Amino acid sequence: QVQLVESGGGLVQPGGSLRLSCAASGFTLDYYNVGWFRQAPGKEREGVSCVSSSDEQILYAGSVKGRFTMSRDIAKNTVFLEMNGLKPEDTAVYYCATERGRLCELDHAGYEYWGQGVQVTVSS
Repeated sequence: QVQLVESGGGLVQPGGSLRLSCAASGFTLDYYNVGWFRQAPGKEREGVSCVSSSDEQILYAGSVKGRFTMSRDIAKNTVFLEMNGLKPEDTAVYYCATERGRLCELDHAGYEYWGQGVQVTVSS
């Protein structure tokens, strides 16, 4: 059974850090592009970061560039999103998802498998 499970969310003060994990089961995550997306209440889902299957490409949304870092651990079949310098506007439910293709995209339309999401709240 194909499954993606996010973890690592929570409540953090502005300027703080969190590390999200996306663990895959039932398939080899390294063969897919993987994206992180987020959706705040009343807003559309937006792409945060993605990594291509070959790791030749990592993209970041302009709003998180320089603060967020995406990485893979092939042995653990897991991808991570290290989030530093968190701001209240980063508050959202964060999802990981997979798509096929050589290069990844921050448009969620092409992503096939999705995790259940994890809440990130940045507030003092």
